Amino acid sequence: MTPKPIFLIRVFISTLFLLLAYTAQGQDLDAPVAAPLQPSGTTAWTAACASVDFNEFWVNFTWGPPLVNGDNEFILELSDASGDFSSPVELARDATQNTTFDFFFEFAVPNDVRGEGYRMRVRSTSPAVTSPVSPAYPMYYMDVNTGLTIRPQGQADFGDGTAEVCDGNNITLEVYAISNPETYQYNWYRSGTPLSESSHMLTVSQSGMYNVEIDYGTCSGSGNTLSNIIDVTVGSSLGIAINPPAKTDLCSGETVDLVANITGMGLDYQWFKDGAPLTSPTLEDDTYTVDASSPGFEGDYQVEISGGTACLERSAPITITNAGDFTVTRDNPANVVVLPSQSQTLSVSTTASAPTYQWYRNGSPLPGETSASTTVDDTGTGTYFCRVSLSGGPCSSTSIDSESTNVVVPASLELVIDYATSYSACVNTSIVLEVAQINAIDSGGGSTDVTADLIGSMTYQWNKDGIAVAGETSSTISLTDISENGNYEVDGSVSTYNATSNTLSVELLVNETLTITSTGTVSCGPAVDITLSTSTSLTGESFDWYRDGVIVNSTDEALIVNDPGTYQLAIDRNGCPLLSNEIVITPIDDDLITMDPEGAVVFPEGGSRTVNAAGGDSYRWFDADNAEIATGSSYTFTTEGNYTLIATLGACEIIKPIEVEYLDTFRVPNVITVNGDGINDVWVIPNSYSNKPDVTVILYNERGEEILNQNDYQNNWPEASMSFTRQNMVFYYKIMNTQEVLKQGTITVIR
Repeated sequence: MTPKPIFLIRVFISTLFLLLAYTAQGQDLDAPVAAPLQPSGTTAWTAACASVDFNEFWVNFTWGPPLVNGDNEFILELSDASGDFSSPVELARDATQNTTFDFFFEFAVPNDVRGEGYRMRVRSTSPAVTSPVSPAYPMYYMDVNTGLTIRPQGQADFGDGTAEVCDGNNITLEVYAISNPETYQYNWYRSGTPLSESSHMLTVSQSGMYNVEIDYGTCSGSGNTLSNIIDVTVGSSLGIAINPPAKTDLCSGETVDLVANITGMGLDYQWFKDGAPLTSPTLEDDTYTVDASSPGFEGDYQVEISGGTACLERSAPITITNAGDFTVTRDNPANVVVLPSQSQTLSVSTTASAPTYQWYRNGSPLPGETSASTTVDDTGTGTYFCRVSLSGGPCSSTSIDSESTNVVVPASLELVIDYATSYSACVNTSIVLEVAQINAIDSGGGSTDVTADLIGSMTYQWNKDGIAVAGETSSTISLTDISENGNYEVDGSVSTYNATSNTLSVELLVNETLTITSTGTVSCGPAVDITLSTSTSLTGESFDWYRDGVIVNSTDEALIVNDPGTYQLAIDRNGCPLLSNEIVITPIDDDLITMDPEGAVVFPEGGSRTVNAAGGDSYRWFDADNAEIATGSSYTFTTEGNYTLIATLGACEIIKPIEVEYLDTFRVPNVITVNGDGINDVWVIPNSYSNKPDVTVILYNERGEEILNQNDYQNNWPEASMSFTRQNMVFYYKIMNTQEVLKQGTITVIR
């Protein structure tokens, strides 16, 4: 029996070592994860979609030994919408789980939380340890979870759900009747199609059925915020404008009346400044007085009319300015160089009436320099500006400083030459080189751009390959021949200064046109050869034929091809490739053969329809049994069925199928019965609308949401898998081509 105490001692020592090891490691906190509702929930949440009616969520948290201290609290924290914990938000804390390694936190989503990327973490307070962060979760507090209302801006409400915009103008739809609508993101729709705008206002210039919902991201389906529909149509303009006012440049205390050009028609007028409403729509309010005593009166004024027979229309703006808001323009360059024993004139101009002037150098006023210009010499280097002030009148006591001018005396000059236009070696056939910049270099090596001041004062000599070019003594040199290729620089001098520019290389392409021609531009495949050639002799020349930019032949002066592609010839000229024009060989195009009418041929049973073909050299018509029935350019059909036209174009054949149908005599149905009896289970429309690639069928549910938008409709709606939640559900349809709505109405679905 003696081994038993020894065994217990060993167990005690092992446990002690284990506890010491845990103590050395510190607590092991796991990331919190979403959990089902406690205690009886079975499915963990994937998105926290909270509202005033429901805001109860749980996470599961696990951790490992050693035990935390007795005064510890576990705190559940939430990041911002991007997952950042710079300013975490406390969701919950618990001081009762210090010996429980697996437990749950309950929390509520804060009412300012909206986003897709929130993360959570748990930290202990004693000792201070923080867990890893959780996966990203969508979280939204949906403080608005009922249908929104929208209206045209300026209206009291949504009215009858319609609005009209004048052609060439627009209106603004806005969300209203909720607090702080601008703090939400939105999803706008036009006839069910999502739009890119996400603010609470939408500028509209196209017709359509508009509605909006709050963008709650993943939780949008739970928000139920889809708004009413505003059906916008486009109407004709009356030509509203503002009559030219007596004056548009006002001083403080002055007023001017703005008067609409259309009056006495029983219209409502609303006035705007810089796009913001100044008044509410008011009957016959056709005049607005601008008062220059009001701060910020200057701006763009407009008037908008509505009511009566007018559609909503806004005028072009009239700009009202502040006469005390004048401009001062520096007339000389920003940097002025003064050479020894020379002088320069600095000057300003202004839009002010009765101005006064005062020049400053290095921040100090210059005595006696009170005109619009001043003269500086090489002893007066520094920074200059002129202060212009108004004298007398209602707009006095206003001063504006001109832009500064830096006056320098250089230690040396630097010339920089460049290509005057875009240049590429072996591409340009001519180029102009120019003195692009002249820099004044001071004693410390600093550089000041003085191009504008000296460009016309210097003398120049251009050099090619180190040798002076006779007669080239201006600030530019024009090169037009390959004999002028080489390396260029320019010498410049003024007063006691001399400078030599950087060097530019010029490699011009010979000014010659290389032309290729072809015996055809349409490829019918290997059966027909096309020959490419040039009138330029290629004997003894180095040349390459290209197809789609890849060399295909370098030996044949005439190139025989039958593959589609872009062909070009290049001849070497003094090391530069001279490129010809491009010839595009295209595969035979079925659209070269046209038929009138195009598409299905439809006529009443017992009648006939003639189809005319064009674009081919000859024609052959075949019936459904492949029997030839005609050879002319037209054929008159009297029986429905499937026919074929084979047209020849050169050596090519183009096959055109023709579908001949009898004209439908039934209308678009407005009732279908989806009871599975095989009778009237789907919405079948006349074949003048169905199976047509250029005809679009659009269906909307009773909330205005688009549920089908399909070209080439196959008479197959609704699909067998589609369910209808109520008896006698009503849907809306539009059948349209690219120009107009062909048919519209309702469909009642009876289960």
